[in-house]
Amino acid sequence: MSSKKALTLLLGLAAASLVMIEPALASSGGGGLPWEGPLEQIQESITGPVAGAIALAAVAIAGGMLIFGGELNDFARRLCYIVLVAGILLGATQIVGLFGSSGSSIGVPLKAHEQAPAVAPHG
Repeated sequence: MSSKKALTLLLGLAAASLVMIEPALASSGGGGLPWEGPLEQIQESITGPVAGAIALAAVAIAGGMLIFGGELNDFARRLCYIVLVAGILLGATQIVGLFGSSGSSIGVPLKAHEQAPAVAPHG
C-alpha cells in the first residue's frame, strides 16, 4: 500500500470517528458505588465533635509533654510530635471553621435576586 493510500485511509477513519462522537454529559446523580457509604461515615467521624475533642486533648497532652516533660529521649519526643501533628490534622476542620470558612463555594449558582460582587479596578 502506498503512503498516499495509507494517509487517505487514516484521514478517512479520523473523519468517520469525528462524525460518530457523542458528547459525554456530566451527571450529578449518585452512582451508588459500594464504597461511598463507608467513606461518608469516615468523613463524618473525622469532622464530628468527637474527633474535635480527641484532637484538642491530643494537642494539649502532647504540648504539655513537650513543655513540661523534662528530659525526654528522642523516641518520646518524636512520638509527642506525631501525636501533636495528628491532633492538628484531626482538628483542621474546626480550625478552619474558626476563621469563618466552611468549605468551597465553587460552582454555586446565584439565585435570581442575588448579584455577583463587583470587583474594584486596580489603580
